[in-house]
Amino acid sequence: MHFSIPDTQEFIEAAGNTYMGYNIHINGLFHCTVRYKQLYSLHEQLAKDLDMSLPSFPPKKFFPLTANQQEERRLSLEKYIQAIGQNPVINNSGLLNGFLLNAQQETIGGQSDNELMEIFLMNGSKIAINVSTGDHSGDVLKKVYKHLKLPDQYYSYFALFIVAQDEANSVYLLRKLQDFESPFITNKHLHVIGSRVVLGKNYWDVEYDLRLMNNVVAMNLLYIQGIAEVQRGWILVTDELKHQLSVLQKHAKKKEYLDIVRASKYYGYIQFAPCFCDYPQPDSKVLVAIGRNELNLRILSDGKQYEETFNVSQMRCWRITTLQNGPERGSEETDDFSLELSFEYLMAKNQLQWVTITSEQAILMSVCLQAMIDELISKTVGSNKTQEVSQKPWTYVMRDGQSVTMGASSNEESKECKKSPCIKQSPKSEPIMKKLADRLSVVKIKSSTILKVIQVIKFKENKHWNMMSWRTMHFA
Repeated sequence: MHFSIPDTQEFIEAAGNTYMGYNIHINGLFHCTVRYKQLYSLHEQLAKDLDMSLPSFPPKKFFPLTANQQEERRLSLEKYIQAIGQNPVINNSGLLNGFLLNAQQETIGGQSDNELMEIFLMNGSKIAINVSTGDHSGDVLKKVYKHLKLPDQYYSYFALFIVAQDEANSVYLLRKLQDFESPFITNKHLHVIGSRVVLGKNYWDVEYDLRLMNNVVAMNLLYIQGIAEVQRGWILVTDELKHQLSVLQKHAKKKEYLDIVRASKYYGYIQFAPCFCDYPQPDSKVLVAIGRNELNLRILSDGKQYEETFNVSQMRCWRITTLQNGPERGSEETDDFSLELSFEYLMAKNQLQWVTITSEQAILMSVCLQAMIDELISKTVGSNKTQEVSQKPWTYVMRDGQSVTMGASSNEESKECKKSPCIKQSPKSEPIMKKLADRLSVVKIKSSTILKVIQVIKFKENKHWNMMSWRTMHFA
């Protein structure tokens, strides 16, 4: 996950005291506002429950903080939460996901039950289900699957996504919804024109299609998505094939339709909006597509289009940079900034080169690359996607200091609920391999243009894809 704490808010308690709230953004979007003591409680519980060393937590202060000290604390908390967000063991823990889900609900005013939510399929049809704001993405998915009568062995092959429309009414993928968030809350408070929650495929290896095509419901979901991506131009087909596909669609020949689409260009890819790249030359206008273990660039030049392909196995590392195109922090504020995804690529033997893509969807590109790597690792070690484990009891500390015990027995949980509103948390799957725990280090680099944190993901490749190292780069 890509964490940041770009700013803060000042709140007034009922007693009249003020406190600082830290605005947490995840994967480029605002998620929640929390207090220092809430993050400190999370840190203490992670240290107690996980058998690993954690990054140091910013120390408590016994006197009111000055403006400079508040800014130092914000930066320190940002550094801390980025570090734990980069560790796959912590990142996939039920404790962290439960904390983020509860914090999101508290930020918008607490839990609400029996909300009507519309989940769309890729063809625009929709399913109306009743949800609670306490339902995370996995909970909502199970309700959708029950409605569709999808067998549980296919649950892990689909996920919920938020899609939106641009000014030209073109549909684009905004993000995948995770178990640390409530789909209802995230979409309702997104404030993006035309946003909707959509059910779609949740894997990169197209060979998984063959498993899904053994089930009528699963194959129909693949069929619906295939039609939508052809119509949007995400999958490229010739005019002759378009006619052939139209005939097959008219006669509901779903398997035959999928057989053709699966062999077509850009099937299994995620398409991104037009953006700019410094390859093959500065300010090249490009179309980015990620899929089939590669990042594909369609380079638009002088009315012509040609392709360059970058295989993920030859990417040494990549990073996300947020650039401010104006005053630095501490002077006049500005919203004029841009995102960059840069990756170091093995162009030839002993020849590494950095390639930089400037796009508002840079974080989503990074998330896609990481998910692709995770799937490769998962296939190699033979992990079970659907395996779940019980959640240890843990405590969520609210902003006003009240505590809610989570993951406990119903009797213990009900006692706590009498004190304050109870926010439920479902079990979370264990990480694929404990030995994938990250090694963390910090490198400081001075720059006059960089506003936020660069996040670097670095791989040490071997034939099993079983070793990863990460480092986070900050700026003085």
